[in-house]
Amino acid sequence: MASITLQGVRKTFGAVEVIPGVDLAIEDKSFVVFVGPSGCGKSTLLRLIAGLEDVTAGQIRIDGVDVVQVPPAKRGLSMVFQSYALYPHMSVRGNIAFALKMAGMNKAEIDRRVTAAAATLNLTPYLDRKPRDLSGGQRQRVAIGRAIVREPKGFLFDEPLSNLDAALRVQMRLEIATLQKSLGTTAIYVTHDQVEAMTMADKIVVLNAGRIEQYGSPLELYERPANLFVAGFIGSPKMNFVTGAPAAALGAATIGVRPEHVAVRPGADGPRGSWSGRVTVAEHLGSDTFLFADTELGTVTVRAAGEIGLKPGDSVRLIPDSARIHRFDQAGRAIRG
Repeated sequence: MASITLQGVRKTFGAVEVIPGVDLAIEDKSFVVFVGPSGCGKSTLLRLIAGLEDVTAGQIRIDGVDVVQVPPAKRGLSMVFQSYALYPHMSVRGNIAFALKMAGMNKAEIDRRVTAAAATLNLTPYLDRKPRDLSGGQRQRVAIGRAIVREPKGFLFDEPLSNLDAALRVQMRLEIATLQKSLGTTAIYVTHDQVEAMTMADKIVVLNAGRIEQYGSPLELYERPANLFVAGFIGSPKMNFVTGAPAAALGAATIGVRPEHVAVRPGADGPRGSWSGRVTVAEHLGSDTFLFADTELGTVTVRAAGEIGLKPGDSVRLIPDSARIHRFDQAGRAIRG
């Protein structure tokens, strides 16, 4: 298995600097997710680690060895792409075995590895089918199987679930996370979906314009975001931000409170520190109710457990949990203590 360390890694495309300088240490056997908005550099960073893009400056170390000048096939990593990248004329068996055949491995060992991977991924009944005869989830399993049989030091996943429907994405992310733990292999996973990141990762790298905004466990990023960007990106629905007098009263330029940390009370009366509002949208989901209310501070989102009998036009009092309010300075950095 592999630890992966990036030191001063930069990447430019002509005059455009995509990765301005990244330092990162990924522990052996960990599942790390790169997350951020479109164009933040997360896929580029993954491709630099894979060797599919040349590094402009810096070092990438796998188990302590700098691999910047090492070709992709020699790095001991396997990549799973968003598009599956399967050969349509080959069977499932042929697709999974292809890299091993190209490496000159003997047939008995190829058969053993393909059989084991197929059993692990529930693909045994489909080994003689072509990709066109498979569902999207089955094709993704074939792409993962092709990576598994190489017995790599680490897996690299580039938005592998983005082509699947919502229900299948939930199923597949559970399968991928379970598989990684059972294999005990280091994994780096790229996604723009912060819910995927929160549910799958041991640690999350939040990227913005090629820079690491924060690196930590999902719970750490949720409870102690380093700045306004992380606070607004992690969590669904996103954190409410308030400026002006309410923030100044708490010694901050901006305060933030998550929708699930705002209580709602029908009517106009409420305790000191609460906000008066009027419901504009009510989303009743059964297990949760999402309320969007216009207040003197702007629109505030509330996530309440269960069903709440409120509808657009109703007057409400919104009560933020004072113990769960986040404070940020003028530069957007979190104020601790």
